[in-house]
Amino acid sequence: MITWSPEGCVIVFRRWSVQRRLTLAALLCALAGYGATALLLTPILHTLATGFLTEQTAGAARRIAFVVERDAPARLRPVAVTEGTDLIQVVDDEGRIRQASPRLTGQPPLSTATAGGTDARLDTTSCTNRVPGVRCLITVGFRAHVGGRPWMIYAYTPELPWYISPLYPPATALGVLPLAAVTACVAWLTARKALTPVSAIRNELAEITATDLGRRVPRGRHRDELDELARTVNETLDRLEHAVEQQRRFASDASHDLRSPITAMRAQVEEAMLAPAEADWHETGRRMIEGLDRLQNIVADLLTLARLEAGTPGRREPVNLARLVSDELRRRPAGKRVEARLRSGVVVEGDALRLSRLLANLLDNAERHADTMITVTVGEQKGQAVLEVLDDGAGIAPDQREAVFRRFTRLAASRRRDAGGTGLGLSIAREIAEAHGGTLTIEPSERGARFVLQIPLISS
Repeated sequence: MITWSPEGCVIVFRRWSVQRRLTLAALLCALAGYGATALLLTPILHTLATGFLTEQTAGAARRIAFVVERDAPARLRPVAVTEGTDLIQVVDDEGRIRQASPRLTGQPPLSTATAGGTDARLDTTSCTNRVPGVRCLITVGFRAHVGGRPWMIYAYTPELPWYISPLYPPATALGVLPLAAVTACVAWLTARKALTPVSAIRNELAEITATDLGRRVPRGRHRDELDELARTVNETLDRLEHAVEQQRRFASDASHDLRSPITAMRAQVEEAMLAPAEADWHETGRRMIEGLDRLQNIVADLLTLARLEAGTPGRREPVNLARLVSDELRRRPAGKRVEARLRSGVVVEGDALRLSRLLANLLDNAERHADTMITVTVGEQKGQAVLEVLDDGAGIAPDQREAVFRRFTRLAASRRRDAGGTGLGLSIAREIAEAHGGTLTIEPSERGARFVLQIPLISS
């Protein structure tokens, strides 16, 4: 047995395609719109039809009035049905019926109103129960002078019901339904044509795999919302392809950098095991500890990058950059001379630990490349807190200033100065800057490398 429930209808409706739902919505809106239009037009048509009947009735009354004035009272003939008007009465000045149509023969006057003033016409409504099947009548009267005395000629016609005619509702429905069907058909064809690009985008996306990210969805011929969708999808695919390529490169570089210390430690152990009696196990252990430290640093940096990329939220607290720099410089071991130019009152919102890690990475980088001195500056510029770390080393070529922020990127000078670096410090520093809504760039300088961090100030 088939059962019906609102919940089942909702589930079925939700399973419909967009094209079907749009067509159904168009059909329902068309039915409602055309139906409302028909209802709004009904009073207008009722008024027009009533006016037509009134004038038709007036024409019949006017002709009877002419005949009454022309013929003497003694020669008055029975009133015949004229122009569909079969309710007519001729009443003299004493209220007696002198003539009447067959349906009103023997009936008293249905109206006693008279045309006043110089106007010979009377328009009114008469309600009576003397005419079977009729409650109220449109009444038109004309004054006629018979023998110098005023008579009234009344013509009546039944008032129209609000629906005008029994044929009007079905005729309206027969007119609304085809129009609604045509509207639904047009909506179906329009939706199918409009959704064709969506199907093309879906099919293309279904065929794109992780090994074939170079494909793009087709753009539309018209610059509309669907074309904007295709453009956005292609931009997303561009970013995805770039991210996947970066991830592959990152995995390759990470495996290479992790394999190097492991290979070195394995070689050291195998070499010592070939001649265990002659091996310097203390030196072998020291070198293995250095390799393990390098592995530990790489793993720690990878974990930090993974947390930053995953959007792991840090603490949000006011951080005074001048105080942060002072504390970091106090903790650092003695090395190259550091000159601090710190402006007090430069406060940002962020994670003090992560910002300390950023500063430490910049100072470590400057320590490796500076000849004699490092300059750290804290200031403000256009609503931004500015932290600069400048060394007096050889500097970085303009075409390599973005490359140093890529993971595991180590320039030749960096490898010569510190073979144990991970190549992740500057990448981590930039990720921390971006996580704080800021930027980390290398700006031109007369000498050395000038790293500039900009973070929004706390709005007062």
